[in-house]
Amino acid sequence: MEGVKLTDVKNLEKEIEAVESGYEFLLAYAAQGRPPHVESESPTPHARPTLQEMSAAMANVLAAFKDSTSEYELVIADDVRKASAAINFVLAQPRMSSELIDNLNASIHLRAVLTDFFLYSEVFKPVHQA
Repeated sequence: MEGVKLTDVKNLEKEIEAVESGYEFLLAYAAQGRPPHVESESPTPHARPTLQEMSAAMANVLAAFKDSTSEYELVIADDVRKASAAINFVLAQPRMSSELIDNLNASIHLRAVLTDFFLYSEVFKPVHQA
């Protein structure tokens, strides 16, 4: 870690949490078996607000890493850009279904971001001395 300036994860905890909890919500949403629908035509909760929060959180991560010199932060940023494209593609659809959300959940790009965040967050956890 010496010589590499990492962004303070404390400044990113809110964004990381938004993506992680959003993914958990999307897993539950996908399991509901909802047919394609417009939000006004179906009961809540809807996936769109969660996807919007995830997209905004990812935009904040990209902004935080904009001037990064850390090779791993640049990898995370690249994965975030790809996952954001997938999320924004889904957000552009007028109708959402459980199947659509399930396919987004299966996206290697979204899963890469989650794994990136888990690894990144782990680096900043205090090490317990024996």
